[in-house]
Amino acid sequence: MSELEPGLAVVTGGGHGIGRALCRRLASSGTIVVVADIDEAAARNVADDINGIATALDVADEQAVATLVESIEEEHGAIGMFISNAGVGYGDGRGGAISAEGGINPIDDRWEACWRINVMAHVYAARALVPRMLERGGGHLVNIASAAGLLSQIGDSAYSATKHAAVGFAESLAINYGEQGIKVSVVCPQAVATRMIGIEDDAETMEGGFLGNDVDGILPADTVADIVVTEALAGRFLILTHPQVATYFERKASDYDRWISGMQRFRRKLS
Repeated sequence: MSELEPGLAVVTGGGHGIGRALCRRLASSGTIVVVADIDEAAARNVADDINGIATALDVADEQAVATLVESIEEEHGAIGMFISNAGVGYGDGRGGAISAEGGINPIDDRWEACWRINVMAHVYAARALVPRMLERGGGHLVNIASAAGLLSQIGDSAYSATKHAAVGFAESLAINYGEQGIKVSVVCPQAVATRMIGIEDDAETMEGGFLGNDVDGILPADTVADIVVTEALAGRFLILTHPQVATYFERKASDYDRWISGMQRFRRKLS
């Protein structure tokens, strides 16, 4: 095991997709992995496969996050790495960027759900862990955002806005605590072969449902997990699993108006 490898890691949203692949990747190098997911059965399946620890967790519940951190550290020791991976996206609905249509539940506004899960879950994890990590002189927070946090996701305004906020929060964590021994990484992948784009776990196809195959380069979850863990352990802050995102981000920064025009043309093509 590398001297930088965490002895104990927590992965939220670990029951499926990128989270599950991250659990497997960490366990393969000897890390003890806590698989946390709102779907407890899925978490247990992954934990059984990797000899890990399964727990149910609603990342939108601050008290539940705090309780998880406390119980894990009391029973199993210090959390070396916390990967805040759980995330949601619903699409704009008929109202476009101003849509207030329901998400998982008809009564839920999709903006509120995205805010709680895509942003506040990172905040809750940091609130629970940063004081502990400061006291012991180190730790690593890995926040999974999205390329939409640097660019934008056509057809999902809430997802785009909250992923931008997630990137901003990760920057603040790194600026505030990086010199005190806490490592921070933020991951901004493009399309990954997961249920979020309509590809089920272990599917042999790479044919996506969400935006079809107009997305630029769908990667398998295992490939993404390997990049994330390797780059995080190397101490990198911004982890881009899809190298082309750096080029797009540079183009956006250099000529914002031209970038908006290009995205408008891409939207017309998709619709």
